[in-house]
Amino acid sequence: MRTFLPLLLLISGLTFLTSIASAEDGVSSSTIVIGQSVSLSGPTGSLGEEMRQGALAYFEKVNRQGGINGRKIVLKTMDDAYEVNRTTANVTHLIENDKVFALFGLRGTAHTNAAAKIFTPAKVPLIGTFSGAQSLREPFNRYIFHVRASYAEETERLIQQVSLLGMKKIAVFYQNDSYGKEGRAAAEAAVKKRNLNLIAVGTVEPNSNDVNSAVDAIAKKEPQAVIMYASYKATASFVRQMLAERSHPQFMSLAIVNTSALVKELGAESRGIGVSQVAPYPYSTSVPIVKEYQLAMKAIDPKVDYSFVSLESYIAAKIFVEALRHAGAAPTREKLIAALESMSGYDAGGYTINYSPSNHEGSKFIDLTVIGANGKILR
Repeated sequence: MRTFLPLLLLISGLTFLTSIASAEDGVSSSTIVIGQSVSLSGPTGSLGEEMRQGALAYFEKVNRQGGINGRKIVLKTMDDAYEVNRTTANVTHLIENDKVFALFGLRGTAHTNAAAKIFTPAKVPLIGTFSGAQSLREPFNRYIFHVRASYAEETERLIQQVSLLGMKKIAVFYQNDSYGKEGRAAAEAAVKKRNLNLIAVGTVEPNSNDVNSAVDAIAKKEPQAVIMYASYKATASFVRQMLAERSHPQFMSLAIVNTSALVKELGAESRGIGVSQVAPYPYSTSVPIVKEYQLAMKAIDPKVDYSFVSLESYIAAKIFVEALRHAGAAPTREKLIAALESMSGYDAGGYTINYSPSNHEGSKFIDLTVIGANGKILR
């Protein structure tokens, strides 16, 4: 017995050390590290900060309760200033140097497409990219799990709305990148479906607020509605200059514009702008996930502002954690992917997610809002 006990302890110790040595990247006995690259500076820095805030609200809630199987979730966020080359550099660093377990909440169509060339061959899953681009959905990529509805679905809903209002003269304002170009294509398809054509288009360069040429191209055509695919700063500049030209179409934008930031940027001139939303209304507790989100946000900052962006990120974090629980006590990336793909009809609290081995679309939830008096966002 005296000989056997030290031998048993030695074997147990070796087994423990072997299990640690063979653990998946980003997983230790006490933590699970995940990586994120978003804009925390530059013209769209506030949007990235809201994304980070929403995710941290949920992760810190989980950590306060003991984490997942005793491991706390660590979110490592890097700033890319909404520049594609910085996104790819960040993602490379997160995977190769920080050895993250998974990626979470990247932002931008061109940025995520470029990053996919890095994380796909590395077999590192990405959960909750802040883009509804079709180019990230087709062809199917088993390492990308979407949460939000697609840009095409949002566009269809917006065009449907202006059509119901009898508007037929529709124009598009878009930023000259893959997001904007996909948006324009979606708008062209939606109006063609109604036997119409876009009467004008105008562009702005990414990370620029120079909208003069876009205003010149669109205002003279006297559109009844303009669908906008641009950052909130460029959108604000466009609307402000259109109004200065005494052009007053129904302005409509997609959720990615960040409604709260648009209101702050544009002030009283934001009144009447319609915005599609891919997350529930964050200012009412009638939906269970919203009530949960508000309590979690207040726990990290009593003065925090609620927003659709941070709520979307909170929901994505909840989905990730739910899959992580099902990945078991010794999680691997493949186990995480399998757990996510088993989430068919998962109810996050009034927001349903559907994944399968052949479908990573997530949700088709879309709501319509309008900016009212004093910047209040109305349903």
